[in-house]
Amino acid sequence: MKSEALNRKENIIIQNDIINKIKDLILYKNLEPGDKLPSERVLSEKLDVSRRNVREAIRKLEFYQLVKSIPQTGTFIADIGQIALNGIIGDVLSLKEQDFKSLVETRVHLELKIAGLAAERRTEFDVKQIEEKLTNYKLKSLNGENAFQEDLLFHLAIAKASGNSTMNTLMLQITPKLISVYENNSCDKSKFVSDVKKNVDLEEIKIHEEIFCAIKDGNPQLAVNKMKIHFKIVKKL
Repeated sequence: MKSEALNRKENIIIQNDIINKIKDLILYKNLEPGDKLPSERVLSEKLDVSRRNVREAIRKLEFYQLVKSIPQTGTFIADIGQIALNGIIGDVLSLKEQDFKSLVETRVHLELKIAGLAAERRTEFDVKQIEEKLTNYKLKSLNGENAFQEDLLFHLAIAKASGNSTMNTLMLQITPKLISVYENNSCDKSKFVSDVKKNVDLEEIKIHEEIFCAIKDGNPQLAVNKMKIHFKIVKKL
């Protein structure tokens, strides 16, 4: 476990060094927004790093929408202006590795708003999708299995039902990180998500059902209140 954490830290250091050099490349080569970056192969040779590390650094920049990769064409600098671009890259480099707690805090604030919107805007199709994810979550939980991923898919279905594409996108960005940190950090995850237990947590199942019913019945305030209760329960685990 320690070696895996060390490898992750080493990879982050390498990726950030590559990003910093790409920033310098943009600045000193006078590359403009919309210009094409050198290929992975060229960057790999120029920076004396593996193509895999270059690829991961590019993906990180793409996650923050600072570059856009087009298959079979190349990677292009985002059209946001050079000053803003350099400033944002600097901010990205100063970010600490996201921990489970900060991800959960972000998720809580986002999902309270999402729950209310979903209750207002859900369609019949949305209701069926949420119910399907709820059923999958319940089946695994009642089996005494770890239903963490099924729980997240239930919440993603609610996000989609909110009808807000930006909030839905944010949830889609946060969710893989939650799964990744949860699976790779047993210390943090134990504070927020229960391990597989001999006794099924019926309270957790019940609140999921109540969130679903409030959304299905079109009651925004109740949906928000039930979501608040849900996260209070989660924080106790």
